[in-house]
Amino acid sequence: MSLWTFAPFGSVAWELNLYWTPKLVIRFIITIAITAPPRPRLSHCDTFGTALYALEVARTHPAKRSPTLGLLLGLIVTLAAVVGYSVYITWQVKGLRQLQSGMIDRNRKDSLQLLRIENDLNLLAVAMRDMIDNDEPYPLTAWSAQFQRIRTDLDDAMRLEASLAPMGRTREQSAELSSSLGQFWDAADRVFALAGEGEEKEARAQIQLSLQARQAALSTTVSRLLVRNSENENDAAQRIVQIYDRVQLQVYLFLGATLVAILLTGVSMIRWNRRLFAQISELSQRRSELAQKLIATQESTLRYISRELHDEFGQILTAIGSMIGRAGTHAPEGSPLRGELQEVREIAQETLERVRSLSQALHPVMLDEAGILATIDWYVPTMERQSGIAISYEKRGAPFDVSGSASVQIYRVLQEALNNVARHAETKQAWVRLRFLPTTLELEVEDHGVGFSARPAKQGIGLVAMRERAELLGGQIVFSTPVEGGTRVHLSVARVNVEPGEKEKS
Repeated sequence: MSLWTFAPFGSVAWELNLYWTPKLVIRFIITIAITAPPRPRLSHCDTFGTALYALEVARTHPAKRSPTLGLLLGLIVTLAAVVGYSVYITWQVKGLRQLQSGMIDRNRKDSLQLLRIENDLNLLAVAMRDMIDNDEPYPLTAWSAQFQRIRTDLDDAMRLEASLAPMGRTREQSAELSSSLGQFWDAADRVFALAGEGEEKEARAQIQLSLQARQAALSTTVSRLLVRNSENENDAAQRIVQIYDRVQLQVYLFLGATLVAILLTGVSMIRWNRRLFAQISELSQRRSELAQKLIATQESTLRYISRELHDEFGQILTAIGSMIGRAGTHAPEGSPLRGELQEVREIAQETLERVRSLSQALHPVMLDEAGILATIDWYVPTMERQSGIAISYEKRGAPFDVSGSASVQIYRVLQEALNNVARHAETKQAWVRLRFLPTTLELEVEDHGVGFSARPAKQGIGLVAMRERAELLGGQIVFSTPVEGGTRVHLSVARVNVEPGEKEKS
């Protein structure tokens, strides 16, 4: 049994049996990838370690006396005063309520129905004006459906108005309105009958001579009824004013008595609220600082792992592929070993591509080298190919330089948004829009999937992380629902916040 010996890593000798199977060779590749010592990266590891252990937790404030007892006492005093005064007000307002429900409310409801009738009559006037206008290309019968809809609404308004008519209105006045409206509809039916027989000219003449005059008479009658309702309402308002005058003095006394208690309670609440909001503001600031440190640590970790995968494992797999290629040249032409070595070499190359793809997914190298625009141009089709989602990518505006730190945050927002589409949206189409405006940079990711309401109640930290990254950029992120349904993520950042500083430009 012949053996070939070669030493690709220092003084370590590796022997490859010519009769090994591809599975054994793959195991050999994994052993090399795991046992090969990584190159030292002291500076990067030190940086990563510093980012990981730089977090400190401030000591919480000692518990302070609760304001519950004082606020409860003030609440009891205030409620007692309100209850006592309410008994008196209830008795005084009882008569006012009866007056309002018996006259004013009914009068107002009747006026609303009269206004509804008047509005329908105005619609009829506009329709008749259009009917006699020769500029309209339609026959008169085309207005029949509109007249029928208005007639239905008028009949309903007349029925309601008759049930709400004020007690001061006579039967003759109500009958006059109903009779005039009936005569109007009879005339309208004759006009449409003439139009249906083809006598358009005669029908238009009837509109001018009969329908418009009847409509004007109806409008006048409705206006008179509205004026009469207004007069009745004014009379009732005067009686209400007298009732209000009687209770006005008692209201002032009540307000003066309760103002002191309310003032003392309010001052106490303001004092405690100021302390509470100061503590909340401090906690919010700490949370923001902690989130920034966690995001910085996450990016440092991902960058470190990405470089290790790209450099260490990439070089190992490249060396393995080269070694197998050289070994294959020594195998006899047409032998099974030569084909098996070629298969192993293809597996190594495929593994190398996957490692590089994973490295790019963790932290794209082009993000530091080519910028955010080139990275998005690469990431969108890559995500489209991996997820099977058709992504429509749109760029607008004149691109401008974006700093490295801002590019990372914008890329992470895009990555998280598209991952949410792939995992939760249950759709096969999405839209990505990148806009370089004169003063702002906008990124928008939209899908027409299930949206927020149809997702499970338990959500991850993806949305929180996107908000924190937007705050780090000094921008604003908005989650909304498009008209078509689904989810829209809109990130807007001022241009001055993302442009590189003097150090980065140099």
